[in-house]
Amino acid sequence: MNSENFSLSEKIVSSSYIRQGSQARRSHEQLIRHLLEQGKCPEEGWSESTVELFLNELAVMDSNNFLGNCGVGEREGRVASSLVARRHYRLIHGIGRSGDIAAIQPKAAGSSLLNKLTNSVVLDILKFSGVRSVASCFVVPMATGMSLTLCFLTLRHRRPKARYIIWPRIDQKSCFKAMITAGFEPVVVENVLEGDELRTDLEAVERQITELGAENILCVHSTTSCFAPRVPDRLEELATMCAKYDIPHVVNNAYGVQSSKCMHLIQQGARVGRIDAFVQSLDKNFMVPVGGAIIAGFDESFIQEISKMYPGRASASPSLDVLITLLSLGASGYKKLLSERKEIYLLLAQELKSLASAHGERLLHTPHNPISLAMSLDGLQAESDKAVTQLGSMLFTRQVSGARVIPLGKEQTISGHTFRGFMSHSEAYPCPYLNAASAVGITREDVTLCIKRLDKCLKTLKKEGNAAKSSPQVLLSGHEDTSQEVTEQK
Repeated sequence: MNSENFSLSEKIVSSSYIRQGSQARRSHEQLIRHLLEQGKCPEEGWSESTVELFLNELAVMDSNNFLGNCGVGEREGRVASSLVARRHYRLIHGIGRSGDIAAIQPKAAGSSLLNKLTNSVVLDILKFSGVRSVASCFVVPMATGMSLTLCFLTLRHRRPKARYIIWPRIDQKSCFKAMITAGFEPVVVENVLEGDELRTDLEAVERQITELGAENILCVHSTTSCFAPRVPDRLEELATMCAKYDIPHVVNNAYGVQSSKCMHLIQQGARVGRIDAFVQSLDKNFMVPVGGAIIAGFDESFIQEISKMYPGRASASPSLDVLITLLSLGASGYKKLLSERKEIYLLLAQELKSLASAHGERLLHTPHNPISLAMSLDGLQAESDKAVTQLGSMLFTRQVSGARVIPLGKEQTISGHTFRGFMSHSEAYPCPYLNAASAVGITREDVTLCIKRLDKCLKTLKKEGNAAKSSPQVLLSGHEDTSQEVTEQK
């Protein structure tokens, strides 16, 4: 409805009512105008009606929604199912063109505008989350692993002789396979144990650089967000080292946007040294469906180079999902989620520490990890070798998702490389343990239920272990063993 249509409407319905309706619409349009002018996440979240009005306005700008359109090409935004069309708000053309994921589509002005605005809003989020000097970013419809691969493939053109990627070990398959898929040889640098924490071995990294030769190294591939007892890499020192040897530096910041500490590490690394790109997941940081990531960096030309490396057009779904989410939350809503996550991290740490003490275990001391926590399972290991892994399956069947139980001595071969002590980020971590994380969106109820169910599982395993120990004695001596009662009295 434009001003002319509103004027015509006054001939049909009382002008005072029409003017009121016109003013209501202008309030929606004012929000949209501010978004177009500023390209930033609105401070306060939009209503669903404003979001839907905006998306419908974008959709009518795409050629597949033109009333008189006659399409005779092979890609005309045709959709057989009206349900599918509605699911995508009739934004069917995707983003980018065959040569550049960030390019404008002549047939899809609305989808192109969606793409540009999403990248601009996400850049704003990265800045106020802690990386204030980030220069450019774009949303790519691939998860973190493949997005890292895209970064490595782009660097190949800058460093054609390079064969190796130096990688401080983190036991997560996709980031390792990202290097293999790109055609490079990962040089795994084992972490060093400092107290309970597994930290970057800077001397070993520099030793590998000098032995292999800087010109033969594609990049250093570091990590921020990770499972305790591993902690974020020493990004400032690695960035300084990369600047010293003129080696690119790519950071896996998978779920680090939600952590001010992880974002601060990236900001500081870029300030004192070199960080070429950092990659983060959409679903882990913004609570949207899996399938998207943000590639960001401090050199706009390099980020554009990465976007041009993406072959063909791309799905707009991840961009659409994250834009809807951020417009609905607003900057204040997202900041509130980040603040709540920090508070619940402290609650989770306190509850896990109390539970661990009650069962003769301890909360591992990992102050440099701002998201993940770990509780020792030495007592379970002493009961039996199978008890540790059994705890993991018990938690899962009791609907505790996300908790990771890490036994000792597990081996895993990935693309020909064997990791000893897999999942523990170390060849020989001193104890088995359980992981739990306070990630964005977690609630106090999640923590309460997890602790309650974990407590029950540990008690059940303890009883089963004591019963197994007493059974042979009953058969041999003919009388009951009282060790379980003694243990319980203690």
